[in-house]
Order: sequence, then C-alpha cells, then structure tokens
Amino acid sequence: MSSISEFHLLSVLAQEMNMRKAAERLFVSQPALSQRLQSIEKDWSTKLFLRSQKGLTLTPAGEIVLQFVNETIAREEKARETIFALNAEVYGTLKIAVASIVGQNWLPQVLKKYVSRYPQAKISLMTGWSSEIAKALYEDHVHIGIIRGTPDWKGVKIHLFKDNLYLVDTEISSPEQALDADRPFIQFKSDSNYYQEIQDWWLRKFQTAPKRTIIVDQIETCKQMTFNGIGYAILPAITLNGAEQDIFKVPLHDENNEPLGRDTWLLGYESAFQLKQVQAFIEIVKEHIEESNN
Repeated sequence: MSSISEFHLLSVLAQEMNMRKAAERLFVSQPALSQRLQSIEKDWSTKLFLRSQKGLTLTPAGEIVLQFVNETIAREEKARETIFALNAEVYGTLKIAVASIVGQNWLPQVLKKYVSRYPQAKISLMTGWSSEIAKALYEDHVHIGIIRGTPDWKGVKIHLFKDNLYLVDTEISSPEQALDADRPFIQFKSDSNYYQEIQDWWLRKFQTAPKRTIIVDQIETCKQMTFNGIGYAILPAITLNGAEQDIFKVPLHDENNEPLGRDTWLLGYESAFQLKQVQAFIEIVKEHIEESNN
C-alpha cells in the first residue's frame, strides 16, 4: 500500500465503520470497495478490519496501520499548505548588493517596508563601490545590484532616481565664491565616474584647478568635515536630508543650465526577476519612489 488514495480509503472506512456508508462517500460500489480492501489487507499480510452485521471493527494491526495512515495524511496536508504558501507568500532570501551611499541613505526606508510586509523573507545585503556591485552580479552572488552612475549592463536595468549635486559649505553661498576662497575643497574617493564629473564641471566653470584640496576615503567623512566648517564639498542630494542647519546648499548646473545630478540604477538578470522575493522588492521600490515623488 503506497498511494494516498488507498490511505484515503482506509481513513474513510475507519471514520464510518460501515461498508455501505464508506462506499457512498467514496462514490464506489460496495463490492468494489470490499475487493479493494481485500487487496490492501493482502499487501499488509494481515486483517485490518473485522466485518460483522453491525459494521466494521479495527483489528489491533488495523489500529497501528490507521495511526500511520492518519499521520501520513496530516503530513501531506501540511506539505500542500506549505507549497501553497510558497506560491502565495514571499519566502526565501533576497540577495542585494548596493552602492554604499545608497545603502546608507536610501535603502533602509525601502527595506523597512519590505521586512514589515514580508516577514517570512530573509535579506542578504552587501555594500561597496559600484565595481564591486557589478562583480557580485556577474559572479551570480546576488539577485540584484543597485549602483550609481551610468551602467553598461545587458540585463534588466531599472532607473530608480536622479539626485542633484550641490556645493555645500558653512560659508560659501555661490560657486563663484569657491574659486577665490582659501578654504579647501574636500573630495572623497570613488571608483565610479563621479569624481570625473566634478572635475569636468569645475574646469568648465573656472578653467583652473581648486586652490586647495583634501581627499578623504568616504563620502560620510567628507560630509561631516564640511558640516563642521573645515571646507566645502560637492555632495549629492541623497546625502542631504534637509535637517542641516547653518549650511549653504547651492545646486550645480551643466553647460546647458540643466541641474547636474547622479543617476541610480537597479540591475539584475531576467532569471532573478522571476523570484517572488525579488518581484516583491521591486514592487516596494516602485511604491517608495512614487511616494517620494508625490
């Protein structure tokens, strides 16, 4: 006896303890049910039910078999519920690689919504430079990557947002003042084209290099030094939450007088976007962007 249908047959017989009533529930004739039961008992090499005019009675062996049958049916129902939940709910691990600046300033709000809505899902998060994000994607270590700049990517590519660049300082209130200031221009290292964009803007604007510069390794260090009056910097809006006091934030413009900004992209392979945990994340990202725009 191996099929679930035979388990179901024995379960119904044990519930009804009557061949006629069991046959009606199973939509078979009594002779067919009796023959099927004889075949099952032959497989077990023992009598499972005693027949009498009053109905059926489980034998000691039948009690053991029925306990096994009921446990198996319960496990099957549990397995079906779990499979249904996998189809209806979001499980599994969402593996994300994200540019550090986005991971610090934008992603936490999105992940807060994600874990609240999908508590069964897990998150694996790595942060780093855009080159590290791309490497993790190419090597299939993550499902999706979020990078800054303009990526050369052949897979799925979703534009998330563009944040403008600002000249930030405690004293300088216009770009022209920066040219003559003795205060240092504080810059941070980056493996993207961010640094080059700033250099190009500066040379177009002033045709000369800054008088003094300080190079730091992290954008957060650059920001804190600027906010503490050590010098001025050019920072993206994503790092400026609007709560800064006594800080000038001067928007930058390109040669066409368009706001100068940085794009943020979400990348991945088509296969990853078939996963429910990834689909759920994309939905929340789009919701978050729409709420932010409104």
